Amino acid sequence: MRIVVVGAGGVGGYFGARLAAAGEEVTFVARGRHLEAVKARGLTVRSPLGDLRVPGEAAVPSLADVKDADLVMVAVKLWDTEEVARQLRPLAEAGAAVVSFQNGVQMDEVLRAHLPAACVMGGVSYISASIEEPGVVVHHGTLQKLVFGEYGGRAGSPRADDLLERCLAAGVEAEVSADVERVIWEKFVFLTGLSGATSAVRQPIGVVRAAPGARALLAGVMREAAAVGRARGVALDPDLADERLAFCDTLPAAMTSSMHNDLLRGNRLELPWLSGAVSRLGRESGVPTPRNDAVAEILSPYVMGAPRQAE
Repeated sequence: MRIVVVGAGGVGGYFGARLAAAGEEVTFVARGRHLEAVKARGLTVRSPLGDLRVPGEAAVPSLADVKDADLVMVAVKLWDTEEVARQLRPLAEAGAAVVSFQNGVQMDEVLRAHLPAACVMGGVSYISASIEEPGVVVHHGTLQKLVFGEYGGRAGSPRADDLLERCLAAGVEAEVSADVERVIWEKFVFLTGLSGATSAVRQPIGVVRAAPGARALLAGVMREAAAVGRARGVALDPDLADERLAFCDTLPAAMTSSMHNDLLRGNRLELPWLSGAVSRLGRESGVPTPRNDAVAEILSPYVMGAPRQAE
């Protein structure tokens, strides 16, 4: 299968490398020092499940350098989605399937605004991985799973079943969902809570869940996100937020979120697509979201990175 991975960071780099090592024809679209390192030395993945290195000859700086594809996996930060969607149009119109493994719940709306709707599958990734240094992706822990499927409640499709077979052959845990929109929202509820609480408190999950006020913030953020999803017609379990809170109690105390890490590093935040999206969609749906409103307001000075000191 000719697979294009747009964004060779933790998610795209890890899963793309696993598929490449299994013999799939994978092209990585990357940039900057990471691209230079991958082209020079290949892409290295360090993982408790086994290290690997795949050659970097096929790494390119732009989708314009890709001529053919059967499948495009989108794994860029959410603010890059619209630009990627515009660049993807020639490949999608030529028949490539497109599946996003980004965070958030609106990325596929953005893709469908620029691409033929039929080419877009829904997807969710479950992994903790990051770029340790240019050319090197580190997998934290052993969780590594992809869930994907067609919109519209279809149990499967030839392209989804084909991707499933190739993922399993590559040692990637994967499954096809007949209700991928629900799966996307389930992850969104948890991720919005984890990212919002750890970033607002500026502490890992162990500190957040142990402090009554911070725990209430975590629970409230997730309950609001779930309420917004249900108001928009997504069949979320009534106890989803409470189940996710119980799940947070099982996580390693030192675990944090990528948004918290970006905050500490002074990087741009995905806040507008997480708690910011809950607030925005809540207003559209008539659902109060005071906890997410507060998180979005507290972190607003940091959305574009570390703020400059006022003169």
